[in-house]
Amino acid sequence: MAKILFKPLPSFGDLPLPEPATSQSAGVDLRAAVDDSVTIAPGRTILIPAGIRVAIPPGFEWQIRPRSGLALKHGITVLNSPGTIDSDYRGPVGVILINHGVDPFVIKRGDRIAQAVLVAVEPVDWEIVTELPETERGEGGFGHTGT
Repeated sequence: MAKILFKPLPSFGDLPLPEPATSQSAGVDLRAAVDDSVTIAPGRTILIPAGIRVAIPPGFEWQIRPRSGLALKHGITVLNSPGTIDSDYRGPVGVILINHGVDPFVIKRGDRIAQAVLVAVEPVDWEIVTELPETERGEGGFGHTGT
């Protein structure tokens, strides 16, 4: 089991620790560490603080992903999905949310705004070649297999 070091910021206060919603959840819920309610107008983006700093273990990243219920019901999603918290980043964790819905959306203190999933990453060893191996797909790009 990988260990994430967790440092709450003063804005975190009495919020619950990031935790999975169920025992089989892949990620942990991040909550809005805001003092006052924040409204995201349709078409607008906002950075919502999670009130924490973390140390992700080397060889991993923390992917910040949308919550499906917010996306389906309100059009609220993580703009740079998935966002990445690298293992060497030590700054405050924030979530960039965008409102793709038609109505303003209000975020209150403690609302679950995103989920974070710990993902292993492999270092890359580049090899320059003159030809790539052939595949059945070849150079087929966007939409080449139909619907």
